[in-house]
Amino acid sequence: MGIDTPNPVLIGNLPDVDNGPGADAQRWVLGWRRLLLDVGLLVYPAVVLAQVEWRPVVVALLLAFCTCYLAAALADYREQTRLFWWLTGALGLLFAAALPFTRADGFYLLIVIVSLAVPRLPRGGVLVLAVAAAATVLVPWAVPPWHSGPGWAQAVALVFTVLMISAFAEAIRANRELVRARAEVVRLAADAERARISRDLHDLLGHSLTAITVKSNLARRLVAKGAEQAVGEITEVEQLSRQALADVRAAVSGYRDVTLAGELARGRELLRAAGITADLPTYADGAHQELFGWVVREGLTNVVRHARASSCAVRLSATSIEVRDDGVGGPADPGSGLSGLRDRVAEAGGRMDAGPLSPRGWRLRVSVEDPA
Repeated sequence: MGIDTPNPVLIGNLPDVDNGPGADAQRWVLGWRRLLLDVGLLVYPAVVLAQVEWRPVVVALLLAFCTCYLAAALADYREQTRLFWWLTGALGLLFAAALPFTRADGFYLLIVIVSLAVPRLPRGGVLVLAVAAAATVLVPWAVPPWHSGPGWAQAVALVFTVLMISAFAEAIRANRELVRARAEVVRLAADAERARISRDLHDLLGHSLTAITVKSNLARRLVAKGAEQAVGEITEVEQLSRQALADVRAAVSGYRDVTLAGELARGRELLRAAGITADLPTYADGAHQELFGWVVREGLTNVVRHARASSCAVRLSATSIEVRDDGVGGPADPGSGLSGLRDRVAEAGGRMDAGPLSPRGWRLRVSVEDPA
């Protein structure tokens, strides 16, 4: 029987970065709304053109100003900081060149420049805005040939526009940070889900394939002796294979059905097939059924694989479980299975101890605080 190809939607239930809410926010930040606001600032050069006498030099300066402004907005869109500031400086020069012809109305051009610069000057932005507003009010009044009073209308438009643009720029920054944070959450969730699948597949298949190997060896010896019991062992191998397939599907789908009672029953058969005397509990009560089931599964799998033991015992209480054998012992971490089990115990707020006994044997003990 082959393993069906799993549905990609079920593999870890990982979110789609490209189609999630982060992508919507990014499209909002960098989409047509921002373009509309950038183009909207061109209303101020249009106001200047409508207020002053049309001269070729004025039209040329205003066209150059608009072109330079759009280039600066594009540079900011592409996060080309150095080019943006060079273009902003060029806008200042064009404003100064147009001011003798446009006079007080030319300060509408200053609104565009300050609106570009202030949101990108978090420390000096308020000072720049104050100086620009003061210049907008005082310069038209202080230049007698212009025959103009204080530029209150230009100053009000300046302050209002800069505050609006600054608020929008802050929203852009917040949305960008939100997009980055969501992408990081998605990445961490994907990493955690991959680790879960890897851990579950190791634990599930490690136990099942060990049992299949032991029972297959036993069936081979029985067949060699001509014993009819070999048919029963082969039948159990088939059942274990089917169970392993179901476990893989369950792990990939994110649903795990590991119970202490079921693992004790499987473990008793596994130890019997391996020729190891089993001393296992006949009951399985308590609040930590799934966690203790994983402990039994990993512990007995390691006994059969590594211990070369003649007996194995499991001691169970409401808050702890211990797997002990009389084998050859070994290092404190014989494989990645114990590492995965240690993660499970840590997630449950418990403590795990594993290591060799003296003079021989191995002990795996997990304890969890009583929730009561």
